[in-house]
Amino acid sequence: MSALSVRQVRFRYLTLYGLRWLPGGLLMTVMILLLQERGLSLSQIGLVATAQGLVVLALELPTGGLADALGRKPVLLVAWAVALVSLALMAVADSFWMFFLVWALQGVYRALDSGPLESWYVDATLAADPDAEYERGLGWAGTVVGVAIGTGALLGGGLVALGPVGPVSALTLPVLVAAVLQGVSIVALLLLMTEQRPASGPAALRASVVEAPRIVGQAVGLLRRNRVLLALVSVELFWGFGMVTFESLLPVRLSEVVGDADRAATLLGPAGTAAWLANAAGAALTPFLLRRLGAAPAAALMRVLQGVTVVGMGLLAGPIGVLIAYLACYAVHGASNPLHMGLLHRQVDGPYRTSVLSLNSMMGQPAGALGAVVLTALADATSVGIAMLVGAGMLAVAAPLYLPAWRANRAAARSDAARSETDPVLATGPDGSLTGPGPVAVPVAARSAGAGAADPST
Repeated sequence: MSALSVRQVRFRYLTLYGLRWLPGGLLMTVMILLLQERGLSLSQIGLVATAQGLVVLALELPTGGLADALGRKPVLLVAWAVALVSLALMAVADSFWMFFLVWALQGVYRALDSGPLESWYVDATLAADPDAEYERGLGWAGTVVGVAIGTGALLGGGLVALGPVGPVSALTLPVLVAAVLQGVSIVALLLLMTEQRPASGPAALRASVVEAPRIVGQAVGLLRRNRVLLALVSVELFWGFGMVTFESLLPVRLSEVVGDADRAATLLGPAGTAAWLANAAGAALTPFLLRRLGAAPAAALMRVLQGVTVVGMGLLAGPIGVLIAYLACYAVHGASNPLHMGLLHRQVDGPYRTSVLSLNSMMGQPAGALGAVVLTALADATSVGIAMLVGAGMLAVAAPLYLPAWRANRAAARSDAARSETDPVLATGPDGSLTGPGPVAVPVAARSAGAGAADPST
């Protein structure tokens, strides 16, 4: 990894990150409508989504530990290959149980994919320059994902507008194109990601499988000892539940407002592009928010603002009002993710980085599955608007969970001020925190990992 410069690592990371999200952009605006076209009700769609959450819950930690023990590249290769298989099956699925299998495979993919690419970027950056500001790259990743998903959404909407091609329905076309792009992503991963793997070969694989539980146990132990990290990971419970509103219910809400599913899908193409460009703009605001508010206060504010935008999606009348709230929601979302992930990375070091990211995702995925079941059932029983209001409340109530990180940063700043009188070498980050996680008891390597200025799911 050290053979690459910081600039090269960042370029490769952002390229792979964009390719990773491009297929998701194609599917995001048509997925729920496709399942409805294939005969599933909203309640059945919610139940199908539980397959992904349950599989992630079972595999998230073991696969995170495996990535830390064996290497990030082989785990990502398997993940992206599983995603390709799930897309191929999605193109032909025509029953509840077939879609349940599709989402189970998506769960395997999510569990394997959760963390290795970002962990590789952070560790490769620190290997090239221990003082590098890797958090700035995480913010740029938010911009890249916005552009990638926005481009995919625009392409998906255009494919739907073209109409059916032979026996392939208009809503199926984006799935086929997404599968092709997933294959391109796998080739790019093989070419661009280089790492000094902890081990290789069959014997090393067996050793890594044995080692993974120990790494997972140490990561969980860090979570028990570190209340800041525990609070940050707990944010995902509310975030995952509430994200169902703008990822799954928004297409149904727009279809309800305009009165036609195909017209709604056509509108969601350009709207999705605009939303993810707004997401990119929000991510670009990360340095400004860090300077003005600090990471933890800004992250808490974003949680509340995102709840407000979802309320707008649920209450505003007419497609224009709903889409304006949708754009605002994604702008806030783009700013939120780099802030949250920057705070999370400051609490861990390299050997456990992927495992801790997996812990973070493990909270979000099952919560998202629960949100899919509860909110879609509520939408069927009452209305989509009421379900969105409930999801908005769940997003906003996560804000106080950033208080421990804020207090830790303030304590670190006071400690730094006291130490500077006798040791002027110590420095602080732009949000007032020490160049490590402050007073939290973590390995020394975490302090260098936290240096610098301060990141979807379909």
